[in-house]
Amino acid sequence: MAEPLAPEETGAPGPFGSGGRTLLAGWGRTSPSYATVVEPDGVDALEAALGAPTTNVIARGLGRSYGDAAQCAGGLVIETAALAGISDVEAETGLVTVGGGVSLDDLIASTLPHGWFVPVTPGTRQVSIGGALAADIHGKNHHRDSSFATHVRRFSLATPTGTVEVSPASDPELFWATAGGMGLTGVVTEATLSLLPVETSWMSVDTERFDDLDGVMAAMESGDDGYRYSVAWVDCMTRGARLGRGVLTRGEHATAKELPAAKAGSALTAPGSPRLKIPRPAPPGLLNRASIAAFNEAWFRRAPRHRMGELHPLASFFHPLDGVSDWNLLYGPRGFVQYQFAVAASESETVRRAIEALSAARVPSFLAVLKRFGPGDPGPLSFPMAGWTLALDLPVGPSALPGVLDHLDEMVAAAGGRVYLAKDARLRPELLGAMYPRLGEFEATAARVDPDGVLASDLSRRLGIGAATNHAKEHV
Repeated sequence: MAEPLAPEETGAPGPFGSGGRTLLAGWGRTSPSYATVVEPDGVDALEAALGAPTTNVIARGLGRSYGDAAQCAGGLVIETAALAGISDVEAETGLVTVGGGVSLDDLIASTLPHGWFVPVTPGTRQVSIGGALAADIHGKNHHRDSSFATHVRRFSLATPTGTVEVSPASDPELFWATAGGMGLTGVVTEATLSLLPVETSWMSVDTERFDDLDGVMAAMESGDDGYRYSVAWVDCMTRGARLGRGVLTRGEHATAKELPAAKAGSALTAPGSPRLKIPRPAPPGLLNRASIAAFNEAWFRRAPRHRMGELHPLASFFHPLDGVSDWNLLYGPRGFVQYQFAVAASESETVRRAIEALSAARVPSFLAVLKRFGPGDPGPLSFPMAGWTLALDLPVGPSALPGVLDHLDEMVAAAGGRVYLAKDARLRPELLGAMYPRLGEFEATAARVDPDGVLASDLSRRLGIGAATNHAKEHV
């Protein structure tokens, strides 16, 4: 989350508190900026901060957006941790009402022991409910269950013009603009969502290893619909016949009958705390081409060629990196870029070309994850679209990295695809409209609840998104 400045850098107190300026960065740690940070103690204080600003404002949950979406250089950043509270789950419907600052981790800890799991989760539990809706997060089950917003029944939204109750029926434009709108329609203070009933905290997992990308993608196309969850790790450092070799992991929630007696006592156990902590940034260059190639080789070789019905703990299946606190520091002081794009099923060749471009440029990717998306939801800035998505963790450092990413942007845009704004830190604004052709619809809805352009972030300013940008243009 927030990283305080050294005392000599703190500066004068900000307009909404005495804490001075704070240096904020996304999880990738690539584009930090200074802002005044406040944490309102409830909805009333939050409304006051939004209703009488002297600067731009954006909300910040747990700071797990990889880029600059939860930063506001020179402005006000509202941390939402105090927007807490989790209701009892309605036994017949699975509905639960949760404060916008509650993390998925806390929600799972509260509801899993009673037989309920979140309907959609990304690769970490350290995401707030408000952030999950603002990024319209997706998971390994998008091909079956769509993204997070699809499971939200209503939410309370604090905007510069007041707090409103929103549902898909009462205000569909505002509901879906908020889903994936990166906080530019307001601050989610509370949401009601539908949970998934489960019998255990274990997963029944099938694993297959493939020697090339064609094998991985063919297996996903032919078999994913038979599983709720599916994800493939692919090697982006191989070439030729081994290009994109990978490990495909698919699973279902294990039933109580599937557990052996030795595991029955842990049938519904919430995930624990991180077992390890990275105390400081790793030395520069620790994750380089040689070390990542060695890791990829070991990871590929240790995976079984074909193993069915293996029981995995829920935490290791969904959130393996949550076992290491501050794992982003492994990328060293310069940080890393997570680059994720989506293209239609008919544009699968773009996935191959992207991996070829990385391999040819000798740009190492520490982690590359391939998934299939089902149809997207109505959100004009929601990321998922029916087809393929590839996510890449790329250490900052190689001189070829900026050029390769620009090339990937152009390739994705030409294929009618898009990059994920929740992870972006460097997209050129001229490509945004091609990737998100309904941008104008979003901006019209945002302007309805933010006519003076109060809400803005480093992301929105960089890309020219939202009411704040249009308001500034009108007053030039």
